Amino acid sequence: MVKDGIYLGKRYEVLSKIGAGGMADVYKGKDHMLNRYVAIKVLKKEYKEDDNFVRKFRSEAQAAAGLMNPNIVNVYDVGEDRGLYYMVMELVEGITLKDYIEKKGRLSHKEVISIAIQMCTGIGAAHNAHIIHRDIKPQNIIISRDGKVKVTDFGIAKATTSNTISSNAMGSVHYTSPEQARGGFSDAKSDVYSIGITLFEMATGEVPFDGESTVAVAIKHLQEEITPPSEIVPDIPYSLEQIILKCTQKNAERRYGSTTELIQDLKRSLVDPDGDFVVIPPLRNADTVIITDEELDDIRSSYDDEDEYDEDDYEYDDDEYDDDEYDDEYGDGEYDEDEYDDEYDEDGGGAKRGRKGKNSDEVNPRMNKIMKILTIVVVVIIVFILIFTIGKAAGIFKFGPNINTEETDTGKVKVPDIVGMTEDDAKAALKKKGLGMKVVARKESKKYEKGTVSEQKTEAGKKVKKNSTVEVVVSSDLVGDEITVPDVSGMSEDDAQRALEDEGLKVGSSEFVYDDNVAEGDVIGTTPSANAKVTKDTEIIMKVSKGAERKTVPDIRGMSESAARDALSNAGLTVGTVTYDYNDSVEKGNVVSQSLNGGKKVSKGTTVDFAVSNGKKPEEKISVPGVAGVSENNARQLISNAGLSVGTVTYQANNNVGAGLVVSCDPGVGSSVSKGTKINLVISTGPQQQPPTESPDGGETE
Repeated sequence: MVKDGIYLGKRYEVLSKIGAGGMADVYKGKDHMLNRYVAIKVLKKEYKEDDNFVRKFRSEAQAAAGLMNPNIVNVYDVGEDRGLYYMVMELVEGITLKDYIEKKGRLSHKEVISIAIQMCTGIGAAHNAHIIHRDIKPQNIIISRDGKVKVTDFGIAKATTSNTISSNAMGSVHYTSPEQARGGFSDAKSDVYSIGITLFEMATGEVPFDGESTVAVAIKHLQEEITPPSEIVPDIPYSLEQIILKCTQKNAERRYGSTTELIQDLKRSLVDPDGDFVVIPPLRNADTVIITDEELDDIRSSYDDEDEYDEDDYEYDDDEYDDDEYDDEYGDGEYDEDEYDDEYDEDGGGAKRGRKGKNSDEVNPRMNKIMKILTIVVVVIIVFILIFTIGKAAGIFKFGPNINTEETDTGKVKVPDIVGMTEDDAKAALKKKGLGMKVVARKESKKYEKGTVSEQKTEAGKKVKKNSTVEVVVSSDLVGDEITVPDVSGMSEDDAQRALEDEGLKVGSSEFVYDDNVAEGDVIGTTPSANAKVTKDTEIIMKVSKGAERKTVPDIRGMSESAARDALSNAGLTVGTVTYDYNDSVEKGNVVSQSLNGGKKVSKGTTVDFAVSNGKKPEEKISVPGVAGVSENNARQLISNAGLSVGTVTYQANNNVGAGLVVSCDPGVGSSVSKGTKINLVISTGPQQQPPTESPDGGETE
């Protein structure tokens, strides 16, 4: 949690926390440069070291930064300060649409339409800028105190110029489109589906699909028709129900082609609630999607691997928002009926046809739903019988007490995406994963040049056992107008995308990898590679650098030398100079200090020096200097210079040593003693005096 009062980017003061989401916290702040209040979104501490979350966070900023629209929460700035990734946004004081629905139970049809028009206006602005939101839900719609509806949280949005993208990114599962749930293409019509689910919840107070798990809900989006809202709310206007049903068609081609078309029908529904003007394209193919068991496994895996963040990014005080405030503003409808009577006349093909269509098979899917469910049941039974028969014959299904019906992930690897690679590069990529490759066919391709993998039988991302063989189809020749892939390495991602599109090529989602030699955000290369021959239908994947891989220096203090070396090596760092010295507080053989502090982020391969303890320093021994025969003063000086001290000094006569000279010392000369030891001295007073003797005559003699 960021402390109140700190400054980010030397400009934005954090005032107080106002909300929390799955991957970020939101604070009220003040921009002291422009003197305005803002919302500051800060990536949570537990995710700032996760490159995937940092990329999603930056993606949100990049996706929303260029969108200036009154129905979008505008992004002003994005940056990093002291390891905190933050985004500065427009501060909107109000309530989320999710909270508003929960407070009111369900909304009136005029409220639904009025909110939806503003919501679609904001989303349409994003679509016009080639941005697909991909996470439309009531939690990401904010109603301000003055009734303005704003779309926020472009956290998994994706910029595109072809209006379609291939991605497995999932929004909240209750609002996700069938194509997103299946991991396929998502485009503007995917957002339209999510808008339809949001309209359904506004009108009925509940979501159309629910279940015990995300997988269960995702499968319902794929296989089940939504319950017509009129079965839950009998008085819902017919036109609004048809709008919801059109938005939520399983087949994207049967939905609204754009938010502009949707807004037109919403406006007309205000003035002609029971009109039969909503046209749902005829059913050509099976509308309910039937998926195989293998695809179900892939969907389950994608949900297991996906980082979900369904929590609201804003929390507001409900007491500050009046339930009736929005009703008062929009309750009577703010649109002029005459404006639309002229626009939708009989000559324009939009005349009222009454409610006769409400009971038709075309617009009421209940009978189709029953037939489709029966069809699915029959197909599933047939498939099950076939699988069981073949599996039993092959010995796959064995019955007995030790049967194991689940296969663990032990020893499994994810199959890399090798489509677009040369045959040799594909083999090398698979070999790195411990997989083999088998070419099962060589066919002409409309996308890939000769010798390039045009199809892989085992889908990229699927988990398989190591040493498995991946079957591929290799292009035998490129059919169609050839385009040479330009060399965009070294360019920024945006410049590279423009360069590729200028050549008429289709650019897919980028792949981000670390590279020590290419600056962050610049392109390393493409698949297919530069100068390869392709057609306009070929999807080009750019490999974009995340910069030099950053590694965290481990704290090796107190570790043994061998453990420290292993820790640095495992962290991707290089062991530098190792020095050894005595240390009284660290056990011998353990690390005393390191040149880079633990926790610091450095480039991969950075050298780290450290010092190892030799244990406590041994006591220093000093040899007693030769003081015998020198004067007392000189002896004292010699002892002091040696780091010793003079102890007891005694004086005694000595016939062999002159007066004032050292006779001996204790400890003796040459003895090994500790520093500071006291040396006792014996100083000569000269020859011993002899007592006088008496002469024979009684006198003294010498």
